[in-house]
Amino acid sequence: MLSIHKNNWNTRTSVLAKIAGAALLSITSLSGAAARDAAPAAESEPQEAAPLHMLVSLNEQKIKVYQGLDLIETSPISSGKSGYSTPTGVFSILEKRRKHFSNLYDNAPMPLMQRLTWSGIALHVGKLPGYPASHGCIRLPRPFASSLYNLTNRGMHVVVTRDLTEPVGVRHGVLPQPFVPKTEVASLSGKTIAADPALRGAIRPVILENSVPLLQPDNPHFDRPLRMIITPQKPLSRMKVLQRLLNQMGFNAGPVDGVMGRKTRAAISLYQEGAELPVTGRVTDAIVARIHKDAGYEKPHNAVLRVRRKFRDIYQAPVSVKEIDREIGTHVFTALQFKQGESSVDWIAVSAEGARGGASIDLLERIDIPEKVSKELSKMLTPGTSLTVTDRSFKRNTGLGTDFVVITR
Repeated sequence: MLSIHKNNWNTRTSVLAKIAGAALLSITSLSGAAARDAAPAAESEPQEAAPLHMLVSLNEQKIKVYQGLDLIETSPISSGKSGYSTPTGVFSILEKRRKHFSNLYDNAPMPLMQRLTWSGIALHVGKLPGYPASHGCIRLPRPFASSLYNLTNRGMHVVVTRDLTEPVGVRHGVLPQPFVPKTEVASLSGKTIAADPALRGAIRPVILENSVPLLQPDNPHFDRPLRMIITPQKPLSRMKVLQRLLNQMGFNAGPVDGVMGRKTRAAISLYQEGAELPVTGRVTDAIVARIHKDAGYEKPHNAVLRVRRKFRDIYQAPVSVKEIDREIGTHVFTALQFKQGESSVDWIAVSAEGARGGASIDLLERIDIPEKVSKELSKMLTPGTSLTVTDRSFKRNTGLGTDFVVITR
């Protein structure tokens, strides 16, 4: 882990800029001549940089910038004062403006603004008195804010917590891995060749020696990190499930409203009569189990996976969380760098609510993603893709473009 700590902000900015240019994001590419002078001709291509993400601690009044697991810079901040506290949670940079003025607080200047919410929370240059003093935004010193502004892109994650947290490496089977298609060989069948004298003894050897693998085309969105989120889904009540199943089997239980009304009671009685059971019209565990069995009912998934690319929904599927009534907390898993054609990628995890919900790796043991869904995610997977698992609600589409913003307080 690399940590930079200097007394002089200008020095810190200079060091950060050098690291950013050389190893982080390659913001400014080297010219062809400079690249040839800097490395031998036989040297392999430089490794792509891991994704950047930021962690903000309100109690410590500090922001940390990570590249994967490596800490590359820290800075003091000033967050929201009493009555205007900065919300904690998982955010993304939604908008960037070098010059911006507040439309909430007397047109106050907000230089180098990086918006986190459409309701007015942002990173920007401001005074740092050594304690929370803003109206909810996260103030930064100008040299740091300038360097940071040049490194970030829209969609980059910013996790705001009360206490300090840090990313940890994690490997688990539930985390998607890159999809590698099976190789198919283009060739003519033996039957086709045998049926055509012109092909026998001539074309077949050529085909065998020059067989061409039919590979899946490159992902056209490979440079666009996905934003994925898993949240619990409120299950139907037992009565609603029972009404729906009775209706499916032809027993008119009335509307699926969860109310044990006259029609539902009559439908249960009719079912009991047909099943040669005591006709009571009452709902018991035994009658519920019997109706479930006769209707071929399978317990549905209890959570939903949603996927966005460039702030737009592109995929949704049901998944399951074991022990759904237990706390989940809020956890962010991020895929590190990989190249197209590679079969594996490492992930990192950040717990956005401390001990609530337990350790991130333990939470993964509770997630069940159907095989079909897992395969679809593998095909879409790109470097920097994140998966947030939370039992909190998230911000829906606002019409302005947003990621899955999760507020934890």
